[in-house]
Amino acid sequence: MLLLDEPSFGLAPLIVKEIFEIMRQINQEDQVSMLLVEQNAALALNLADHAYLLETGKVVLSGPAADIKADESIRRVYLGY
Repeated sequence: MLLLDEPSFGLAPLIVKEIFEIMRQINQEDQVSMLLVEQNAALALNLADHAYLLETGKVVLSGPAADIKADESIRRVYLGY
């Protein structure tokens, strides 16, 4: 298992894109599970299979990342797009 805490923090967008592609490759090709904590929810949801949404330290929502990403009300309130 690979544990990652804010791997995009403070990095240039091109570097972030490269890091997340490497993470995807490690996950898919090497079958390594990952626990990712990331403020950039849109980026994290593109990589994740399952997601947990935390609000003030409590889980307020969990489920398949694709479902969370597709829910318009969640996008507006929590993801800002």
